[in-house]
Amino acid sequence: MRILVLGATGYVGSRLIPALLDEGHVVVAASSSDPSPSRFDWGSSVDWMRCDVTSTADVEAALVDVDAVCYLVHSLSRRGFSGPDLLGAEVVRRGVDAASVTRLVYLSGLVPDVPRDELSPHIASRLEVEEELLRSSASTVALRAGVIIGAGSTSFEVIRQLASLLVVQPVPWWLRSRIQPIAVTDAVRALVEAFAPDSALSGTVDIGGPDVLRYPRLLAAYSRAARLLRVRIPVLLAPAPLVAAGTASLVQAPFWTVTALVASLRHDMVCRPEATWTPASGEPLTTVRAAMQRAVAGVGLEGPLPSDPDWTRQRAPLFDRLPAPRSVRAGASLAWHRLRSL
Repeated sequence: MRILVLGATGYVGSRLIPALLDEGHVVVAASSSDPSPSRFDWGSSVDWMRCDVTSTADVEAALVDVDAVCYLVHSLSRRGFSGPDLLGAEVVRRGVDAASVTRLVYLSGLVPDVPRDELSPHIASRLEVEEELLRSSASTVALRAGVIIGAGSTSFEVIRQLASLLVVQPVPWWLRSRIQPIAVTDAVRALVEAFAPDSALSGTVDIGGPDVLRYPRLLAAYSRAARLLRVRIPVLLAPAPLVAAGTASLVQAPFWTVTALVASLRHDMVCRPEATWTPASGEPLTTVRAAMQRAVAGVGLEGPLPSDPDWTRQRAPLFDRLPAPRSVRAGASLAWHRLRSL
């Protein structure tokens, strides 16, 4: 199968493509930036396209001779992301239908069981994109994932950078929602399975790991994996906008990405029992503990890749060699990052 991966150079895309190649698929790697094959171990094994999903001409060119599309495009790094994201979905859906593409797979987000007007802007935007793509005449599936655990993923890096910096971690009292994280290896496995010739996945399918826990326990799971002694204390008066802005100021991730993610933490983000993915292979899903350990150790797909953005590594060699506690080195690295951004 010839598969167009839109968002190929992002966190999930850069890990998905080698898995698709291993399954014998032919891959067209597309992103909004100019192709840079040398950044990736698999760079010479795929066809490259520059594709702005909001451009009809770009999308039409990328879809030539394509059998299937994997849509991994999100614009959380900028303010006002919902408009461009929906436009991109509309352009791609029309292009897919015009090109008679047979399969369309979208990596969406878990949707909490609350009225639509209570959804965060981030989740509401994911849902809009999902609904638009599901209108396609192609066989379409939206795989809904929550927190993805793996070095380099935004959610994991926010946790890692906060835990490295803060010995005492204030936790807002309202941050008691349940979450169902998934290891990046399992997310990739679900995406690959969605392109199997006999795949029964269709409509909306939730993908999550075997553990359901509250957010403070996820912070604790990282601290244990990283062997950090950290204390979490509940904070009664902590408005969500203030928490979002404060979190964004303490990590190196893009500001609008962090604030959008924090706004999504007020509701339970767990899989629907009646619509949850079960791996066709029967291989067990990765636990939070194992995924965290692999991410911290840098093992396999859970580990960092050289192609991951610089901010995800939060490292400056000089500060790594400082004979100081982890929190001091993390603070020095954050200060250096802020100075370089001026």
